[in-house]
Amino acid sequence: MQRINDDIRQQNFKQVYLLYGEERYLRKQYTDRLRKALCQEDDQMNSHFYEGKDVPVGEIIDLAETLPFLAERRVIFISNSGLFKSGGEKMAEYLTAPNETTFFVFTESEVDKRSKLYKTVQSKGYVSEFSMQDENTLKRWIAGILGKEGKKITENTVQLFLTKTGTDMENIQMELEKLICYCMDKDVITNEDVETICTNRITNHIFDMINAIADKQQQTALQLYYDLLALKEPPMRILFLIARQCNMLLQVKEMKARGYDNKTIGSKIGVPPFIAGKYVTQAARFKTADLRKAVTQCVEAEEAVKTGHMNDIMSVEVLIVSVL
Repeated sequence: MQRINDDIRQQNFKQVYLLYGEERYLRKQYTDRLRKALCQEDDQMNSHFYEGKDVPVGEIIDLAETLPFLAERRVIFISNSGLFKSGGEKMAEYLTAPNETTFFVFTESEVDKRSKLYKTVQSKGYVSEFSMQDENTLKRWIAGILGKEGKKITENTVQLFLTKTGTDMENIQMELEKLICYCMDKDVITNEDVETICTNRITNHIFDMINAIADKQQQTALQLYYDLLALKEPPMRILFLIARQCNMLLQVKEMKARGYDNKTIGSKIGVPPFIAGKYVTQAARFKTADLRKAVTQCVEAEEAVKTGHMNDIMSVEVLIVSVL
């Protein structure tokens, strides 16, 4: 990331950039910075945007060979193309010796570092990975945003805030904007403010539902399900999230049994250590056999819907009751 900032500051750009990783917010922020630095304002003649699978590689290469119109450079932005996983050989071949007035900015959520295109960009341009940020980095970022608005937040309150928002920086920013507006006349943000204004992610509802199942609280688990339905969440998405949570808890429980610490567990399941700690605590409340059974029941519930033996709302309801 610092390399991109330096390139922008020095106006000394690579011809090809690849920005990839799980953290969408940072990918978007740095893509926007490169766009503003590389492109003239409102220049639609020399700025081109492609998104999604099946991008027309041949068309893009033809465009890249076209000289810019009354501008220093032509810039092509390609996002979520999947070319860094498969089908990028033709683009890789072109990028070995591209038109010197054409610049590329690729943004991808996932890449295969073994692919020819990845290796080409790595050798000819600059590659930057944007991974999920750790807890301390997020806390500093949050405190910095609030500080600019003249507001403070305690360690306990920011921890509560993160349990509601998760680690997605885009979601954190949206919830911070709501919190700042709500606390317009206050200097210190409290737990009560966070509880009042911040939205629980659907995954928090699923987490609480699994807790209720562990506590044998059938009515609470069902009420959480009905709350999600009232929020227009599709039953099959809820089923998917329950299945994912049960599968994740099974993995966590097995890794904990092997002696892995929370940091290692977090890195393997793709969450920060403080979130992994919550999963470890929840997993400890279940027997391994029960979690395996729950995962199987989730598969059976999905099959019942697909084969028409049960409607989607009822299948999830039966699942919640049956795993208690």
